Amino acid sequence: MDQADFQLGEGLSGKRIVVAMSGGVDSSVVAALAHATGAETIGVTLQLYDHGEAVGRTGSCCAGRDIRDARAVCDRLGIAHYVFDHESRFRETVVDRFADEYLAGRTPIPCVQCNMGPKFTDLFALARDLGADCLATGHYVRRVIGTEGPELHRGLDPARDQSYFLFATTRAQLDFLRFPLGALPKARVREIAAGLGLGVAAKPDSQDICFVPDRDYAGLVRKLRPEADTAGEIVDLEGRTLGRHRGIIHFTVGQRRGLEIGGTPEPLYVVRVDAAEKKVVVGPRAALAVGAARLERINVLGPLDAPLNARVRSMAKPVPARLSGDRLVFEAPEYGVAPGQAAVLYDGDRVLGGGWIAGTEAAALAA
Repeated sequence: MDQADFQLGEGLSGKRIVVAMSGGVDSSVVAALAHATGAETIGVTLQLYDHGEAVGRTGSCCAGRDIRDARAVCDRLGIAHYVFDHESRFRETVVDRFADEYLAGRTPIPCVQCNMGPKFTDLFALARDLGADCLATGHYVRRVIGTEGPELHRGLDPARDQSYFLFATTRAQLDFLRFPLGALPKARVREIAAGLGLGVAAKPDSQDICFVPDRDYAGLVRKLRPEADTAGEIVDLEGRTLGRHRGIIHFTVGQRRGLEIGGTPEPLYVVRVDAAEKKVVVGPRAALAVGAARLERINVLGPLDAPLNARVRSMAKPVPARLSGDRLVFEAPEYGVAPGQAAVLYDGDRVLGGGWIAGTEAAALAA
């Protein structure tokens, strides 16, 4: 099974495709496209976290309603559907780590951790146990066959591209994965769903982090780690005390709101969070200028020894940079570079890999 995408009527009789189904329109359309090829198609849903049902909020990943929606789609298509309970593993590898990262003064990306753990690692094992030829997902990225094998590329629709969150995908995983929606806009996906009579065609997209209700990150961290509410000082770059805070979990690098410090000649931003001292260090926007970042746990999907573009936040534009060992040097000062986030490296649309930001160097020092 070498093709990157499934097309209606393509004909894959005798093959077996496992589809990761969250109950949303994207994975449902992937299941329909896979089934239409003639391959044996199996839908698999991981029950990861049921908070959405508990608070009556729709759009949460793999809550009770989502599982019912996934099962209804499979019933309509006439394919098998299995649900596996992975809540404990999700709690350990994603939710607990999310809380611990905030306590350490870093800005976590739980969606990447989820892809690295339950969604890919666990689903891979399940798919192989089911004798699948590939695992298909509804992510908006593309798998392109290059001269040295499969490559990971950005989704063609910039508004939907999810390549930032999949930078840690390994070469071995890429061999087994398929992303049928990578070349499609979301509107076309909904059209396909409606044309096939799928009940999820108009279902809203999931919003925010699936296990955090109403974006109250601090509230969740406080619940999991009661010690997170330890108060401390807000200090300037010289260490002078400017005010007090209710806990470092309320602050991330680049943040301006919530400091509640007046009377300064220019706006202040969070420059860094000192978890050991429970201090929030603030300064003018110029102090956020970063010349280089140190990366750890670098995943390599392509050549990293040439000039490349780096994206340091999911919504940021890739900027010119170069990688020397574990040191990512930006061609021009970059702002809002936060430890705990990822730096994803590109050559045009191709994802070359990336790593986790462990530390930063001020632009003046990195020159």
